[in-house]
Amino acid sequence: MTESDPGLYGPIEPYAVDRLAVGDGQTLRVEQSGRPDGKPVVFLHGGPGGGSSPDQRRFFDPERYRIVCFDQRGCGQSTPHASDPDVDMSLNSTWRLVRDVDTIRTALGIESWQVFGGSWGSALALAYAETYPDQVTELILRGVFTLRRWELDWFYNGPAGRMAPEAWQVFCQPLLAAGWEPVEWLASELDRPAGHPARRDNIAAYHDLLWHPDPAVASAAGLAWTVWEAMTSALTVTPARIAQAGDPRQALAFSRIENHYFVNAAWLEEGQLIAQIDRVRHIPAVIVQGRYDLCCPPRTAWDLAQAWPEADLRLVLAGHSVFEPAIAAELVRATDRFAAGPL
Repeated sequence: MTESDPGLYGPIEPYAVDRLAVGDGQTLRVEQSGRPDGKPVVFLHGGPGGGSSPDQRRFFDPERYRIVCFDQRGCGQSTPHASDPDVDMSLNSTWRLVRDVDTIRTALGIESWQVFGGSWGSALALAYAETYPDQVTELILRGVFTLRRWELDWFYNGPAGRMAPEAWQVFCQPLLAAGWEPVEWLASELDRPAGHPARRDNIAAYHDLLWHPDPAVASAAGLAWTVWEAMTSALTVTPARIAQAGDPRQALAFSRIENHYFVNAAWLEEGQLIAQIDRVRHIPAVIVQGRYDLCCPPRTAWDLAQAWPEADLRLVLAGHSVFEPAIAAELVRATDRFAAGPL
C-alpha cells in the first residue's frame, strides 16, 4: 500500500446529494453513499474548514454502510463561504457544529449512528458524542486533537517547526513581511499556564493578517497557513499535496475557519473533552494515532486513552494524514469490525 493506494474500498458515488438549511443563514452540502438501508455512519472532516472529498467515503464497505459526509459551516460547498469578505464568523462555532451534526441525523431519519472523525473531526466527534451519547453507536477517532493550549502552541508557536524547518519558513513568511517576529517557543515552555502574562502567539498575529483589509495580504496569509499544514501532515510530502493546498479561495476559508476556532479555544474549557469522557466510556471506540504525527502529537491520543481505558488505542508508524497506509489500514479494519454488528 502507498498513500496514493492506501487499501481503501473502491471509488463510491453518492446516491443522494442535498443542501440542508441548518439555521443562522447556513446551508450545508450533505451527501449519502453506500447502502440506503445500511449501518449509518457520519464522517466528520478535519480542519475545521477542510471540507469533504470523494475518498472519504472509501473507509466504509458500501455494501454494509450508509455513509454520510458533509461540508461543515463555511467550507467546501456549504454557504456562506468563509472566503467571502462579509462572512459573519460569529455564526461558526463548535457548539453550532455539534447542533448541525444532530440536525443532519434528524433530517435523514437516522435514530443513531457511528461517528468517524479525524484531527479536528476527532474533537468534533467527542464534543458531539459527549452532548448526544444516546445517538452514537460507535466512535472511530484518528489523529486526536482536543484543542488544549499546549496542543495549539506545539503546532503554531515553534516546536513542530523545529521538526520541519522548511515548512516553518513558509509559515513565518507572512509574519515577517508584516514586520512581526514569529514566536518560536521551546517545548519546555508549553507547560506555562494558559493565562501566563508572557504568552505571545502566532495564531493571534495571523488573525490580523487573515482579516487584513488588503485582499493580497489576506490571501498570502491564507496560503502560507494552509501550505504549512499540508507540508507537515504526512511523512512524505508530495507536490500534489502542496498543489492541493494552493487554491487561494479554499485556502483562505480553511485558514480563517481554523484560526477563528483556535483564537477562541474552540469555545471549550481547557481539557474539557478529556475531562468529560465518562459520558461516552460505554460507547465502543477505536483510536488510531500516527506515532510521528506533527500536527496532533501522540501524547493527546495517549492522554485520551488513559482516561478511557475501554477504548482500543492503535499507535502506528505514520504521520497525520488519514490516507497514510498504516492509518488507513487500521481505520478500515475498525469500520469492518463495527459493520459486522447488527444494522
